[in-house]
Amino acid sequence: MALSLPPWGWWPLALLGAALLYWRLAGLRLRNRLWAGWLAGLGCCGPGLMWARTFNWYGAVILILLEALFVAAAAMLTPAQRGRAPAFIAASTVLEACRMTWPFGGLPIGGVFLGQADGPLLQLARLGGPLLLTAGVYAGGVGLATLLAARRPGRGLAILGGLALLTLVAATLPDGGAPVRSITVATVQGGGRRGVDKADVSPATVLFNQLAAMEQVARRRPAPDLVLWPEDVIGLDIPLPGSSEATLMSQTARQLKTTLVVGITEPAGQTKFRNEIVAWGPSGRVVATFEKVHRVPFGEYVPYRSLIGHLADISGVPADAIPGHGTGLLHTPAGPLGTLVSFEVFYANRSRTSVRAGAQLLIVPTNTSSYVTAQVPTQEVAADAVQAVETGRDLVQSAPTGYSTVVTHRGVVLRRSVLAVRQDLFATVPLRRGFTPYDHLGDLPYLVLFALIWAAGWRRERRAQRRVETYS
Repeated sequence: MALSLPPWGWWPLALLGAALLYWRLAGLRLRNRLWAGWLAGLGCCGPGLMWARTFNWYGAVILILLEALFVAAAAMLTPAQRGRAPAFIAASTVLEACRMTWPFGGLPIGGVFLGQADGPLLQLARLGGPLLLTAGVYAGGVGLATLLAARRPGRGLAILGGLALLTLVAATLPDGGAPVRSITVATVQGGGRRGVDKADVSPATVLFNQLAAMEQVARRRPAPDLVLWPEDVIGLDIPLPGSSEATLMSQTARQLKTTLVVGITEPAGQTKFRNEIVAWGPSGRVVATFEKVHRVPFGEYVPYRSLIGHLADISGVPADAIPGHGTGLLHTPAGPLGTLVSFEVFYANRSRTSVRAGAQLLIVPTNTSSYVTAQVPTQEVAADAVQAVETGRDLVQSAPTGYSTVVTHRGVVLRRSVLAVRQDLFATVPLRRGFTPYDHLGDLPYLVLFALIWAAGWRRERRAQRRVETYS
């Protein structure tokens, strides 16, 4: 299952891993199911979350041990005999939903749904988002394990056939509709070193790289309708209004006669800061702003700072980001844009909220330059594809050192930059206003459905146990 995730991306292995876990749980007592699930979770979360060691190796160990407990809980909640198949699928899906939302807002990075971004199951996201995509992986595992079992290969074929049919149906469902119109877009990637702390690179250097990358955009005729800069590429020690950087961005937008969207951080007191996305219109005026809602715990803020400060060195996060509010919708001359700032691209509710508010194109200003390897950037590209499919919107991402991307509403990555290289991506992207089934439904109906399926599986197990007790 770990090797199904980016950067490896061997998506069939997720089904094989799920099949192995399902087979192993058969007949085990509760305590042994817990241990088997925890070891399976370690096998998946260990490689899948290894990127965390970049910041703190013992913090990474704790994170992996805790995240693996969600798989352990799902295994423990799976019956040992009767009703095992539906309960295993449901419990694994619901516990993955819990992992993606708790604690501190959850951690979707490393989720098995990301490994399906290049596989056929991706189209399930249009119907049920990451939850149905996750359920598809575990259902495929159950079908594969049952097929390989000598006793009931027919049942395994039926499960796999049903999953294939559901995927085909999902691929034919509404996908955002016909384009309303199209706009030209440029993503600006300044390049530079990767795997460095923010404190080790001056804001002036980052801004210089971005401006140097803009030279190619400035030569473009006609100028793009939308120019997207990454998250956090203008770092201020004074408020944005009246700053020289604000004047420079205003002049740039006015000279190009374009909508310029830029990621900015500015202070909000001694111990707080704002992580904002600011859009300048062709007139040079600020037309829209958005503050990042889903902050990165221990990256952009420290939960329980006074307590954690006694247990670990938190000097790398001296100030906490103020949580933003709103849907992420930016009304701009280029069109209504649904904004997902970096970490937010892993959360389905952020894109769904902005699309239901009227977004016709998704933009992802991000910054993954602190990561040494390509693991998180490649998982972010996978999240781009899932977000595009589940909302029926094309998506454009800009990162200072990569990956910058252009993704279609069908999840096809049309453009992808090279890591650490100064590079601009140009594309013509359509704006859409139609809704997918997932835009309408969200997660709640699926959570209720899987909870009922889990209960039905356990009910079957209990009835079988009572039958055995009666005969004995």
